[in-house]
Amino acid sequence: MEIKFIMKRVLGLLVFAVLLQGCDDGNLTQEDINFETATMQSCSTNNLIYKLNKTEALILDIDSTSFTKEPSLKGAPTEIDITSTNRVVYRFYAGAVSSDNICETIPPATPIVTDQWNATDGKIQIFTTAIKKTNTTDNSTRITGYNHNIVFKNITFAKNNGTQVYETFAFGDYEKSITPLPFLFDKTVEKCATSNQIYNYTSSEALMLTIDPSLLANEVTPLNTPRTGIIGTTTNVLTYRLFSGLLTPAYFCNATTPTTPALSQEWTGVEGVAGTSGIVEVTTTTNGPGSFKHTIVLKKVTLKKGRNDFLLGDNFIFGDLLTTN
Repeated sequence: MEIKFIMKRVLGLLVFAVLLQGCDDGNLTQEDINFETATMQSCSTNNLIYKLNKTEALILDIDSTSFTKEPSLKGAPTEIDITSTNRVVYRFYAGAVSSDNICETIPPATPIVTDQWNATDGKIQIFTTAIKKTNTTDNSTRITGYNHNIVFKNITFAKNNGTQVYETFAFGDYEKSITPLPFLFDKTVEKCATSNQIYNYTSSEALMLTIDPSLLANEVTPLNTPRTGIIGTTTNVLTYRLFSGLLTPAYFCNATTPTTPALSQEWTGVEGVAGTSGIVEVTTTTNGPGSFKHTIVLKKVTLKKGRNDFLLGDNFIFGDLLTTN
């Protein structure tokens, strides 16, 4: 009797184990997706961003307009639903995979795709920051591109034997370069006859300052004692404009701002702090009988557009303005 009882218990345990195994629908099998050391790449002919790892590829198909040129607020990334349009695909190949297998309209015949997981749910989070290049000589900065840190949240992959879910999956950093603002000004500054606006310009850009007239007094300044003011919102208002058409002198000194050439970008000077930042400095010397030269320098001035900003530098030469009595 005792042996028979033991046999029944063993048989019962075996049946229970078989039933447990039969209940596995694939959701419990967690396979590793590892692209941490892979380099982020993109296609020039379509919207694919991808990482390759030997015989595997992780691909994001997303509209390029999802990547803005506006830095994200802290804790507030751009969030996009994973859909049939904004797709995430994990693909397996029979051999080593290369960029040609991803980007070409007609991909190479080999290696062939052996399996593919499609993301069916989740969100794409993009946190954007500006990439700035610093000139160590004058401490100026220029924006050269944007870094988009991409994270998949609650992403669900559909695979042959079930689904696989990641609460947080870091895809990585996707960098996009831009052409920095030209800033090709010479040292010649002009002044409007009917206002306090002074300006320097090229064929595509303008730097304008509505200056405090007291800074332009026709009196020689003592040695090492320039006149100073600070960037403000009503006086010493600084504006940088970039145009997509040809800029001529006719654009300036009008009661109404002309609509041509078309404005591409506008940046404004950040309000200064006396003795610290946003300083307008004017040194006046003689330039012949009854003539004066005002050398205008912007010190530690920051230009801002939206949430973007950059520093003109410790000493940015606005230029020289010639006046007469």
